[in-house]
Amino acid sequence: MNHDHDDLGTNVSTNTHIDSVIRERLSNPGRRALLRSGAGIAAVGFLGGMVGCSSDDPVAAAPVTAAPSSVAPPVAAALGFTPVAKSVADSLVLASGYSAMVMLRLGDPIAAGVAAFRNDGTDPAASFAQRIGDHHDGMYFFPLGADGRYSATATDRGLLATNHEAITPAFLHAAGQTIVGGARTVPDEVLKEYYVHGVSIVELNKSGGSWTYRQDSGLNRRIHTLTPITLSGPAARTPLMITKYSKDGSATRGTVNNCASGYTPWGTYLTCEENWAGYFRRTTATDNPKRTPKELASFARYGVAGAGRELWATVTPDTADDLYGRWNAEVRGTSTDGSDDYRNAPNTFGWNVEIDPYAATSTPKKRTAMGRFAHEGAWPAKAVAGKPVVFYMGCDSRNEYIYKYVSTRPWDPADATGGMAAGDKYLDDGKLYAAKFNADGTGTWVELSIGVGSVNSAYAPYPFATQAEVLVNVRHAADAVGATKMDRPEWGAVDPATGAVYMTLTNSSATLRSVAATDAANPRHYNDARTTGTAQRGNPNGHIIRWQESSPEAASFRWDIYLFGARAGANAANVNLSGLTAENDFSSPDGAWFGANGILWIQTDDGAYTDVTNCMLLAALPGVRGDGTIRNVTNTDAAGATKTVTTYVGAAPGTARLRRFLVGPKDCEITGITETPDGKTLFVNVQHPGEDTPVADIGDPTKWTSHWPGGGSSRPRSALLVITRDNGDVIGT
Repeated sequence: MNHDHDDLGTNVSTNTHIDSVIRERLSNPGRRALLRSGAGIAAVGFLGGMVGCSSDDPVAAAPVTAAPSSVAPPVAAALGFTPVAKSVADSLVLASGYSAMVMLRLGDPIAAGVAAFRNDGTDPAASFAQRIGDHHDGMYFFPLGADGRYSATATDRGLLATNHEAITPAFLHAAGQTIVGGARTVPDEVLKEYYVHGVSIVELNKSGGSWTYRQDSGLNRRIHTLTPITLSGPAARTPLMITKYSKDGSATRGTVNNCASGYTPWGTYLTCEENWAGYFRRTTATDNPKRTPKELASFARYGVAGAGRELWATVTPDTADDLYGRWNAEVRGTSTDGSDDYRNAPNTFGWNVEIDPYAATSTPKKRTAMGRFAHEGAWPAKAVAGKPVVFYMGCDSRNEYIYKYVSTRPWDPADATGGMAAGDKYLDDGKLYAAKFNADGTGTWVELSIGVGSVNSAYAPYPFATQAEVLVNVRHAADAVGATKMDRPEWGAVDPATGAVYMTLTNSSATLRSVAATDAANPRHYNDARTTGTAQRGNPNGHIIRWQESSPEAASFRWDIYLFGARAGANAANVNLSGLTAENDFSSPDGAWFGANGILWIQTDDGAYTDVTNCMLLAALPGVRGDGTIRNVTNTDAAGATKTVTTYVGAAPGTARLRRFLVGPKDCEITGITETPDGKTLFVNVQHPGEDTPVADIGDPTKWTSHWPGGGSSRPRSALLVITRDNGDVIGT
């Protein structure tokens, strides 16, 4: 399984890395003189104080009137639990005073009459259309009132919408995938995989302090790779979207690789298609000669090539409705527009998909105005009457970009329960922007619209002709405007107290983050000395960046680095820049989410630190942008070459502001988090425990790396944790 397809970068543009813009800033003679002065450093007041503080500064970006550092603190005044220790056990480790129950496991039935899950790989494929899917990821809790609609006061009943990103084939099937000669030969295995991708919507109820799910609820629903979905927005019904399935380009079939998610102010769910490109089959040797230069440029920029990560297109014979062949993106027909094959099918994936959880028969819509890329998620700013609706998004791959969507129509609170009609209003008409991080600690949002700046027919790598082409090829458009390359932008979160936006940058490799490439915003190249296995160089532990805007629709912002992942025992001068201790050290931040009480929850998806601990969930009190110090970091590579860079480190959180809340079982990723409106129930997903078990060992349970959550000799399963405090109080404080 190519679970880490997001590590395969396709950005060959010459756009600057974020480190390069900082190097330019710090090369200024006046700046160097200031940094050499201890008094200067003390007086700077971090990034906010650096802007415009010397007469020899380069011309600054447009003025930013971001919220000052004296803004009110988050609601939570202190973290209220004892941090848990790191663990490599195949079990859940949870903070004392809390309890967790396991619910909504892979295969659990969500419709009346569906049999209990056997969990031996033999459950009928068709039954998975009414079972919980695999690889639980992003999710959101939608409170449910007595009338079956949204209720702000409902805390004991709700709909949980959960993404299912991918599969663990070794345990999904009786003996892994059946592949003969590079082709899938058991159609029912592929059908099962179709169903376990996508989204589950399930009704939850709390009674007597305990949560259950209602198997026979009429609101339970699965959206998967076979679900009809409408294409909506500027790219819909254009030649780019024409397929044999939808000859007018108005629809597509299914959603796939649903990673993080989002929610809207009008009560709908956004599921986000991340590494969709790898599912398509396209043999370049035979297909490239049939393609235009623009098509080839698009395929290369998005990575549409190869056999397909699950070989879905290889099943023969196909069905009358192209059940398997629709994943073949080659020119196979004779038409000039693609109406007799699926050459354009990749263009119908890579979008944010809106779903109304309260309307079980409604048709989901892919919102093309929000752009096509490897969507990690879509996180809304607080909706303000009379102001545009704003979403922040990351493209999850190394060297990709951060984006913002701003609606044309201002928010009207009367639309708060508007469902898909409100989505039509706000998500089909708006502007998309890419982030450019400037050298002076400010940043700008650069518009991605046809005819604006370099987004035009003269842009050589991809000559744009229409706005539909811009939205289908957003990565090219961001290249054209000079957006700043980032290290795997993953989850984002908006601080409800300050409006600051936090985004995790999960990690980078030695190739992409060599000593020569280090600078202030990516300042570390180090040997992450494992206790076992091969040493890791580069920046395998990742960090979290944050920015502050005067208002969400603003064209500019100020930024700093909030937190660096590291081992507690790592060198404090050059690696452990945030002063992490045994109670809060972590690696590879992925999930990020703010609870209503102001706690920032941080989840990890880690392969770098698994010699010491499984993946985890941490709680943080975030502080504010500009609360840290300036540091010099000296890096040394394996050949002894060194480089010293100056960087900006957020205030060391200490255990008081950052501590480990739980650790998951073996081989898992902790991902997906939401809560009830009263903050007394926390929902957390555990994805793919035991995924490192070799397929060759599937017949011997004693060799499986995990048996969670069932224990004994049971097969591991992705599942939901429902966490409550033993005294019934609010979580975390």
